[in-house]
Amino acid sequence: MKTFGAVVVGDEILSGKRQDKHFAKIAELLGARGLRLSWVQYLGDDRARLTEVFKRTLAANEVVFSFGGIGNTPDDHTRQAAAAALGVGLEIHPEGVAEARVRFGDDMTRERLQLVAFPAGAKIIPNPFNRIPGFMAREHYFVPGFPQMAHPMVEWVLETFYRDEFRAAPVEKALLLTGERAYESALLDLMERIVADYPTLRLFSLPSLVGKERRHLELGVEGDPALVERAMEEIRVEIEQRGIHWVWRDAPG
Repeated sequence: MKTFGAVVVGDEILSGKRQDKHFAKIAELLGARGLRLSWVQYLGDDRARLTEVFKRTLAANEVVFSFGGIGNTPDDHTRQAAAAALGVGLEIHPEGVAEARVRFGDDMTRERLQLVAFPAGAKIIPNPFNRIPGFMAREHYFVPGFPQMAHPMVEWVLETFYRDEFRAAPVEKALLLTGERAYESALLDLMERIVADYPTLRLFSLPSLVGKERRHLELGVEGDPALVERAMEEIRVEIEQRGIHWVWRDAPG
């Protein structure tokens, strides 16, 4: 399976002036297709740092969605950083110009042309919101920071290029464990056995605290429905043998 990552660009995100809305949405878009986000990185409007990160992710052959910084103002550096990471210059993209003309007509000023100055060899990502496209190169997809533009563009990329990667949406099931024996360290051997026996499942263990008091331990797995059922039955049987009180996490009441 492909590895998917995300870069969210903008000093306004790091300063707290604006809240990121991309992480949750891309996780949702991938999850609905049985895919998973492996990492997310937040970066300021720093051309050198952006270039460094894109060089690294390009070398790793990962699928990367980059949000923000592709405008034409002095604080936008993503287009230039992507070009530097790719080792090419920026060029006015003819298809980008055609798209932008739908928005601006013949009023294509020099400043507006800079909106479609992309790394040489890049292809455009259509923008259904205002027709100012993003761009893509080597499985890196650069879209605006505005969610109403960026999210449909990401969905278009997934549906256009990654349908072969889609899987059935995974399911998740868990027990809530309580009592003196419901500690992660006491259950480590059980967790390690489940991970070894079911390598395609994702095991999770989440302690819950209320104030300084331990409330419960949530223990479960995520993945293929049939495997989840088998693994959780093994966990349930073992938990009962150890005398630990449990309820299904989603049980009524």
